[in-house]
Amino acid sequence: MASKTTATSEYLSGATSQPRPVNDAPPGYWCLAWQGRENIYSVLLERRAVAVNLGLLLALLIAGVAYLSFGSVPLSVSEVIPALVGRGDMMATFMVSELRLPRLAAACLTGAAFALAGVLMQTLAGNRLATPGIIGIDNGATAFAIASVIGVGVTIAPPAMALAGAATAAAITFGLSAGSGTQGYRFIVAGIGVGAVFGALTQFYLARVPIDTANAAYPWTVGTLNARSPGAVSLLAAGLSVGVVLAMGLARSLSILRFRDAVASGLGVKVKACRIQVLALSVVLTGLAVAVAGPVGMVALIGPEIARSLSSSRHVPVLAAALAGALVMVLADLAGRTLLAPIEIPVGIVTAVVGGPWLLWILMRPQRSRP
Repeated sequence: MASKTTATSEYLSGATSQPRPVNDAPPGYWCLAWQGRENIYSVLLERRAVAVNLGLLLALLIAGVAYLSFGSVPLSVSEVIPALVGRGDMMATFMVSELRLPRLAAACLTGAAFALAGVLMQTLAGNRLATPGIIGIDNGATAFAIASVIGVGVTIAPPAMALAGAATAAAITFGLSAGSGTQGYRFIVAGIGVGAVFGALTQFYLARVPIDTANAAYPWTVGTLNARSPGAVSLLAAGLSVGVVLAMGLARSLSILRFRDAVASGLGVKVKACRIQVLALSVVLTGLAVAVAGPVGMVALIGPEIARSLSSSRHVPVLAAALAGALVMVLADLAGRTLLAPIEIPVGIVTAVVGGPWLLWILMRPQRSRP
């Protein structure tokens, strides 16, 4: 067992004793090599990961076309495609470009951000329940953002307040779980308690404002894309672009972190610094996503689970989780817009209906050692 663990660790870290020729890829991989000015550079691409990512991207494109087609005014695909390039009739172009496409972009961005934050936090904690929504980060961001939105003595922009709330909730959760770190159920229970406190704080804010203001803000507290701000969406797009690059750069360290800390340190990973980076990235992504759509935390649970079920267990499916989260968010918002039309169901309620049974399934099935 020890030799098997050592071999697996060396494989994940690239610390094998014999150098492999750049054109000799292990089974299941492609090797891309190119000549630099002085050195030869090579990258290994896992074939299954490439196939999964391309499949999820194709599914997202199909879901996006369906999203643009269905609504209060149905459009055919032959009307949607020309409208995207500005060659359709006036009504179709307006419906697609001005109404549905911005909301589709917001759905993709928020879903990807929530799911990416979820897979990072789950890997950090070694627990598939440790999503930002379950450990209170979503509720912290929501409470602070609502204070800004409804003007409870706060004038800071909602994205900044959401980031501050997410960071505050994360700091309190980690403080309450001191001694167990991010491992074990103490961390989860502390997060649930912190989330409950911030949820009560949000309700307290809403109880202090006029009924019209509270009614307008309430759908945003359960998760909706109706109240999206163009500025917040642009900020999320920039943050997600940087976040995906940083997460891909941390992918190797994330895979090694699934071993014990001593093993990870022996393989060259700076465990403490890596954990801080992963936590900070997860908090920022969650805060920016909440500022756009409110707390749609179940996407952070469903997206990574879909990615893991499709991908191999050798690596953390960072990119696949983001794509799966975007797909879940698009399909959930499409269902919310069309199932009971003209009544619109907030996307947070749709994901909760799906995510609740999914959470019970995770709790009831046999658990693996690491996510």
